[in-house]
Amino acid sequence: MEAAFGLVRRQGLAATSVDEICAAAGVSKGAFFHHFKSKDELAAAAGYHWSAVTEPFFETAPYHAPDDPLARVLGYIDLRGEMMAGEIAEFTCFAGTMVQEAWATSPAVRAAAWDSMSRHADALVADIEAAKVSRGVELDARGLALHMVAVVQGAFILAKASGDAALGAASTAHLRRYVELLFAAPGKLNDA
Repeated sequence: MEAAFGLVRRQGLAATSVDEICAAAGVSKGAFFHHFKSKDELAAAAGYHWSAVTEPFFETAPYHAPDDPLARVLGYIDLRGEMMAGEIAEFTCFAGTMVQEAWATSPAVRAAAWDSMSRHADALVADIEAAKVSRGVELDARGLALHMVAVVQGAFILAKASGDAALGAASTAHLRRYVELLFAAPGKLNDA
Protein backbone atom coordinates (compact mmCIF):
# COMPACT_ATOMS: atom_id res chain seq x y z
CA MET A 1 0.00 0.00 0.00
CA GLU A 2 2.84 2.36 0.80
CA ALA A 3 4.32 1.65 -2.63
CA ALA A 4 0.96 2.46 -4.21
CA PHE A 5 0.86 5.81 -2.37
CA GLY A 6 4.01 7.06 -4.03
CA LEU A 7 3.34 5.69 -7.48
CA VAL A 8 -0.28 6.82 -7.72
CA ARG A 9 0.49 10.29 -6.35
CA ARG A 10 3.29 10.64 -8.93
CA GLN A 11 1.63 9.21 -12.03
CA GLY A 12 -2.03 8.47 -11.32
CA LEU A 13 -3.95 5.25 -10.79
CA ALA A 14 -4.50 4.33 -14.43
CA ALA A 15 -0.82 4.77 -15.28
CA THR A 16 0.36 2.67 -12.34
CA SER A 17 0.69 -1.01 -13.14
CA VAL A 18 0.60 -3.98 -10.81
CA ASP A 19 4.16 -4.75 -11.96
CA GLU A 20 5.33 -1.30 -10.84
CA ILE A 21 3.59 -1.65 -7.48
CA CYS A 22 5.19 -5.07 -6.94
CA ALA A 23 8.64 -3.77 -7.91
CA ALA A 24 8.35 -0.74 -5.61
CA ALA A 25 7.09 -2.90 -2.74
CA GLY A 26 9.67 -5.63 -3.32
CA VAL A 27 7.06 -8.37 -3.66
CA SER A 28 6.22 -10.88 -6.36
CA LYS A 29 3.15 -10.63 -8.53
CA GLY A 30 1.99 -13.89 -6.98
CA ALA A 31 2.20 -12.33 -3.52
CA PHE A 32 0.22 -9.35 -4.78
CA PHE A 33 -2.57 -11.53 -6.14
CA HIS A 34 -2.56 -13.62 -2.98
CA HIS A 35 -3.72 -10.50 -1.10
CA PHE A 36 -5.66 -8.59 -3.78
CA LYS A 37 -7.83 -9.77 -6.67
CA SER A 38 -7.05 -6.66 -8.74
CA LYS A 39 -5.34 -3.30 -8.80
CA ASP A 40 -8.69 -1.68 -7.93
CA GLU A 41 -9.01 -3.87 -4.84
CA LEU A 42 -5.53 -2.78 -3.72
CA ALA A 43 -6.40 0.85 -4.52
CA ALA A 44 -9.54 0.70 -2.38
CA ALA A 45 -7.67 -0.93 0.50
CA ALA A 46 -4.90 1.64 0.15
CA GLY A 47 -7.52 4.41 0.26
CA TYR A 48 -8.66 3.22 3.69
CA HIS A 49 -5.04 2.76 4.75
CA TRP A 50 -4.33 6.35 3.63
CA SER A 51 -6.74 7.56 6.32
CA ALA A 52 -5.08 5.37 8.93
CA VAL A 53 -1.69 6.84 8.01
CA THR A 54 -2.67 10.51 7.71
CA GLU A 55 -5.16 10.86 10.59
CA PRO A 56 -2.53 10.62 13.34
CA PHE A 57 -0.53 13.40 11.65
CA PHE A 58 -3.51 15.76 11.68
CA GLU A 59 -4.62 14.68 15.17
CA THR A 60 -1.28 15.78 16.63
CA ALA A 61 -0.65 18.84 14.45
CA PRO A 62 0.16 22.12 16.23
CA TYR A 63 -3.02 23.85 15.03
CA HIS A 64 -4.87 22.10 17.88
CA ALA A 65 -2.94 24.10 20.53
CA PRO A 66 -4.80 27.44 20.64
CA ASP A 67 -7.68 27.83 23.07
CA ASP A 68 -9.67 29.81 20.51
CA PRO A 69 -11.55 27.38 18.21
CA LEU A 70 -11.45 29.81 15.28
CA ALA A 71 -7.67 30.00 15.65
CA ARG A 72 -7.63 26.20 15.41
CA VAL A 73 -9.73 26.25 12.22
CA LEU A 74 -7.52 28.94 10.68
CA GLY A 75 -4.43 27.08 11.87
CA TYR A 76 -5.62 23.99 10.01
CA ILE A 77 -6.00 26.03 6.82
CA ASP A 78 -2.56 27.58 7.33
CA LEU A 79 -1.05 24.12 7.76
CA ARG A 80 -2.62 22.92 4.52
CA GLY A 81 -1.17 25.94 2.70
CA GLU A 82 2.27 25.42 4.26
CA MET A 83 2.22 21.78 3.20
CA MET A 84 1.87 22.80 -0.46
CA ALA A 85 5.56 23.23 -1.10
CA GLY A 86 8.16 21.18 -2.87
CA GLU A 87 7.40 18.20 -5.08
CA ILE A 88 3.69 18.18 -5.94
CA ALA A 89 3.37 14.39 -5.71
CA GLU A 90 4.67 14.54 -2.14
CA PHE A 91 1.91 16.78 -0.76
CA THR A 92 -1.14 15.79 -2.76
CA CYS A 93 -3.84 13.46 -1.52
CA PHE A 94 -3.69 9.81 -2.52
CA ALA A 95 -7.47 9.37 -2.14
CA GLY A 96 -8.20 12.52 -4.15
CA THR A 97 -5.83 11.49 -6.93
CA MET A 98 -7.46 8.06 -7.23
CA VAL A 99 -11.05 9.24 -7.20
CA GLN A 100 -10.46 11.80 -9.94
CA GLU A 101 -9.70 8.91 -12.26
CA ALA A 102 -11.81 6.06 -10.93
CA TRP A 103 -15.00 7.61 -9.53
CA ALA A 104 -17.14 6.28 -12.40
CA THR A 105 -15.39 2.97 -12.96
CA SER A 106 -14.61 1.69 -9.48
CA PRO A 107 -17.28 1.97 -6.79
CA ALA A 108 -14.81 0.52 -4.27
CA VAL A 109 -12.19 3.20 -4.98
CA ARG A 110 -14.88 5.91 -4.90
CA ALA A 111 -16.15 4.62 -1.53
CA ALA A 112 -12.63 4.54 -0.05
CA ALA A 113 -11.92 8.08 -1.26
CA TRP A 114 -15.24 9.35 0.11
CA ASP A 115 -14.53 7.66 3.44
CA SER A 116 -11.14 9.36 3.62
CA MET A 117 -12.40 12.82 2.70
CA SER A 118 -15.54 12.55 4.82
CA ARG A 119 -13.59 11.44 7.88
CA HIS A 120 -11.13 14.28 7.35
CA ALA A 121 -14.01 16.78 7.23
CA ASP A 122 -15.62 15.21 10.30
CA ALA A 123 -12.39 15.81 12.24
CA LEU A 124 -12.82 19.55 11.60
CA VAL A 125 -16.46 19.81 12.68
CA ALA A 126 -15.92 20.12 16.45
CA ASP A 127 -13.67 23.17 16.08
CA ILE A 128 -16.03 24.77 13.56
CA GLU A 129 -18.98 24.14 15.91
CA ALA A 130 -17.07 25.67 18.82
CA ALA A 131 -16.11 28.68 16.68
CA LYS A 132 -19.78 29.12 15.73
CA VAL A 133 -20.77 29.26 19.38
CA SER A 134 -17.92 31.55 20.42
CA ARG A 135 -18.63 33.99 17.57
CA GLY A 136 -22.42 33.77 17.52
CA VAL A 137 -22.48 32.67 13.89
CA GLU A 138 -25.03 30.27 12.43
CA LEU A 139 -23.79 28.00 9.67
CA ASP A 140 -23.62 24.34 8.73
CA ALA A 141 -20.38 23.19 10.38
CA ARG A 142 -20.10 19.94 8.44
CA GLY A 143 -20.92 21.76 5.21
CA LEU A 144 -18.07 24.20 5.88
CA ALA A 145 -15.74 21.33 6.77
CA LEU A 146 -16.57 19.58 3.48
CA HIS A 147 -16.06 22.87 1.63
CA MET A 148 -12.63 23.21 3.23
CA VAL A 149 -11.73 19.69 2.09
CA ALA A 150 -13.03 20.50 -1.41
CA VAL A 151 -10.92 23.66 -1.63
CA VAL A 152 -7.80 21.78 -0.53
CA GLN A 153 -8.49 19.02 -3.09
CA GLY A 154 -9.06 21.69 -5.75
CA ALA A 155 -5.79 23.36 -4.73
CA PHE A 156 -4.03 20.06 -5.37
CA ILE A 157 -5.60 19.93 -8.83
CA LEU A 158 -4.46 23.51 -9.60
CA ALA A 159 -0.93 22.65 -8.50
CA LYS A 160 -0.92 19.52 -10.68
CA ALA A 161 -2.43 21.23 -13.72
CA SER A 162 -0.09 24.21 -13.57
CA GLY A 163 2.96 22.44 -12.20
CA ASP A 164 3.12 25.23 -9.61
CA ALA A 165 2.65 24.39 -5.93
CA ALA A 166 2.31 28.10 -5.13
CA LEU A 167 -1.06 28.21 -6.91
CA GLY A 168 -2.36 25.57 -4.52
CA ALA A 169 -1.05 27.47 -1.53
CA ALA A 170 -2.66 30.67 -2.82
CA SER A 171 -5.98 28.85 -3.02
CA THR A 172 -5.76 27.96 0.66
CA ALA A 173 -4.96 31.61 1.45
CA HIS A 174 -8.26 32.55 -0.23
CA LEU A 175 -9.99 29.88 1.84
CA ARG A 176 -8.53 31.43 4.99
CA ARG A 177 -9.87 34.86 4.06
CA TYR A 178 -13.28 33.36 3.32
CA VAL A 179 -13.44 31.63 6.72
CA GLU A 180 -12.29 34.81 8.47
CA LEU A 181 -15.13 36.69 6.77
CA LEU A 182 -17.67 34.03 7.74
CA PHE A 183 -16.83 34.51 11.40
CA ALA A 184 -16.22 38.28 11.30
CA ALA A 185 -19.76 39.42 11.97
CA PRO A 186 -22.40 37.49 13.88
CA GLY A 187 -25.51 36.64 11.93
CA LYS A 188 -27.34 33.91 10.11
CA LEU A 189 -25.86 32.69 6.86
CA ASN A 190 -27.93 31.10 4.17
CA ASP A 191 -27.14 27.38 4.12
CA ALA A 192 -28.17 27.09 0.46
